[in-house]
Amino acid sequence: MATTSTRLPKQARREQLLNTAVAIVRDQGTDGLTLVTLAEAAGVSRPIVYDHFGTRPGLLLALYRRLDERHRAAIAQALQEAEPTAAEVARLTGTAYFACATDMPELAAVSAALKGNPEMEAVQREMLDRYTDLMAAALLRHSGLTPEALRLRCVGVLGAAEAMAAELNRGRASADDAVAALTDLIMGSIDPRTGH
Repeated sequence: MATTSTRLPKQARREQLLNTAVAIVRDQGTDGLTLVTLAEAAGVSRPIVYDHFGTRPGLLLALYRRLDERHRAAIAQALQEAEPTAAEVARLTGTAYFACATDMPELAAVSAALKGNPEMEAVQREMLDRYTDLMAAALLRHSGLTPEALRLRCVGVLGAAEAMAAELNRGRASADDAVAALTDLIMGSIDPRTGH
C-alpha cells in the first residue's frame, strides 16, 4: 500500500477522505467502503483513517452528514435565488430536492447501510428538523397557517418528497413529473383556506 507523503491539515485530510469515500460508494456501493479500503484508495495509512472516523459506522455517519449538508445547502441556495412567490419557492424546492436526490444517490445508500443504528436515527431526526425549518421559513410569508401548523405540513411534504425521490431513482417517474407533483403538494399545504 502506498501512503501519501503530503501532510495535509486535519480538516483538509478529512475532506480528502470523505471525497474518496463518496467515490468508493458510487463505484462499489456501501459494501465496498471500509476503513481499510478507504485508506488504500486515499493513499494514506490506516491509522490516519481510524483517527478521523474510528469505526465504519463512524465513517458512514460522517459521510451521511456531509452529503446531507450538501443537499441542504443546494436547497437553501435555490430558495435564496427564488422569486418571492409561493409557486416559485415551491417549484425551486422540488427542483433542488430532486436534483440532489439524483445527483447524490450515495446519500440513500449510506442511509440504508446505517439502518437500525441508533446514532443514525438521531442524525436523521436532526437533519429532518433542519430541512423542515428551512422549508417552513421559506413558505411562512405565503401561508395563512400558524408556524407550528406549517412546520407539521412541511414534515409531511418532506416525507412525500423522500418517497418520490425513491421512485425517481428507480426510474418509475421523471424528474419533471416529480417536481410537478412536489410543487403541487407544497402549494396545497400552504394554506387550507385557499388550497394554496
